[in-house]
Amino acid sequence: MELSVSGGLVIALGGAFPALAIGLIGLKAMEAIGRNPDASNRILPAMLLAMAFAEAIAIYALILAFVG
Repeated sequence: MELSVSGGLVIALGGAFPALAIGLIGLKAMEAIGRNPDASNRILPAMLLAMAFAEAIAIYALILAFVG
């Protein structure tokens, strides 16, 4: 098995940036719920959907690291 620097770089960046995005999404959603608790029924589904899209990017990076 070859050591691939590009594969390591892909998985490092492909994991770091989606993790940062997921953290920021959660932060802003919790701030919004803290300001308006009655809106949590509208905020939480949108937050989970946005987190799922960010996680999908990390999964694509993992696949690229395995292929490359």
